[in-house]
Amino acid sequence: MALIKSISGIRGTIGGRPGDSLSPVDIVHFTAAYGSLLKKKMNKTRYVVVIGRDARISGEMVSQLVAATLTAMGIDVINLELATTPTVEIAVTHLKADGGIIITASHNPGNWNALKLLNADGEFISAEDGVEMLNVISKGDHHFETAERIGRIAAYREADQMHIKKILNVELVDVERIRNAGLKVAVDGVNSVGGLIIPRLLRALGVDEVIELYCEPTGIFPHNPEPLPENLNEIASAVVRHGAHVGFTVDPDVDRLAIINEDGSFFGEEYTLVAVADYVLQRTPGNTVSNLSSSRALKDVTLKYGGTYSAAAVGEVNVVQEMKRVHAVIGGEGNGGVIFPGLHYGRDALAGIALFLSHLAGSGLKCSDLRRRYPDYYISKNKLELSGNADIGSILQHIKNKYKNAELNDSDGIRIDFDSEWVHLRQSNTEPIMRIISESRTMERARKLALQIIDDVNKLTG
Repeated sequence: MALIKSISGIRGTIGGRPGDSLSPVDIVHFTAAYGSLLKKKMNKTRYVVVIGRDARISGEMVSQLVAATLTAMGIDVINLELATTPTVEIAVTHLKADGGIIITASHNPGNWNALKLLNADGEFISAEDGVEMLNVISKGDHHFETAERIGRIAAYREADQMHIKKILNVELVDVERIRNAGLKVAVDGVNSVGGLIIPRLLRALGVDEVIELYCEPTGIFPHNPEPLPENLNEIASAVVRHGAHVGFTVDPDVDRLAIINEDGSFFGEEYTLVAVADYVLQRTPGNTVSNLSSSRALKDVTLKYGGTYSAAAVGEVNVVQEMKRVHAVIGGEGNGGVIFPGLHYGRDALAGIALFLSHLAGSGLKCSDLRRRYPDYYISKNKLELSGNADIGSILQHIKNKYKNAELNDSDGIRIDFDSEWVHLRQSNTEPIMRIISESRTMERARKLALQIIDDVNKLTG
């Protein structure tokens, strides 16, 4: 059993004792803390919170607990029921709500669930608010309303259509060009909410034929739900078997997008954002942002169009904050997370699909040929277990001193940039490990660079 509390939400396995897993007691305490924070910050007479969930089996149970707790605090609830993470984010502002709660454990297995917390802008709450909320939980100081002041629950059934309509209204989404391309597209919805909305979006975009894999929202994931190549053999085979031009697959809450080429090869999760950025920058030159563990291919593309690239600390809220600071026209994370501020500040696989298809249709290229337009980089992801008494600060300082002649970024651990490669060291927020991620022009060189840094750390820790 597992339970992880952090400044961005609560996550855990379903079943077990309170405090050891994501039990009903923990869900109520966490939701009540969020409600308390909301009421303290906004000081209104009535409050409205939007909630939505992915299709995992525990979702309805968790949703009922969340809704009941919010209404007990005098907060009205607008329930979207089955909805993607970006759909809930957009609905918060569309419905002029005061916040939102997304019930999803993202790419975690089906026995997990979680609460993701949004502010009135439909964005993840700040680190400061997260810390304050954790303090509220530790004190257990919640105030519930009397019977005559409890909140109401209303359903909103048009959320998917609202989201699709807003995507179609984005100027850079070229519906006419997509329609004229006569595209055949395969989709793996991993039996969650992506299976409901992605086929609808593709048909609205004018895609000729949609091949659906695992698009029934049963919540029983047919394979590991993280959209990584080792989990995508079926969609890759389906693309080839059906002669599709491209395949798309997402995680259960649809904020990450992976692309499969027409020949069944993988476009590469790091290159989802790169390709979409290429398309956006061609038409609206400007700045870009990704996190410190994302490929430098985005920087290469940005410089080609005269923009400035910035790296943010790992975490969507940090990327969004940096995007706003530098007025980025596109940004996101190298795990297939596209953030297009022309629509909203949140990772959105649906926006990524629409922009990518506009790019593909306009290029006149096969998907694999489009991928070959971008520089090849290879990332090696490693983790190093740490002892409980490891002095992380001292380790990182030693690494900084050793590589002081390279370009350093210490906003989140240490990232060391060399001429054509980099390595990023950061402590995990959830495990007693250090993540060591490196990138170079070959996988052999990327691995060698990671091993070099791992050796440095091992010498320090013994």
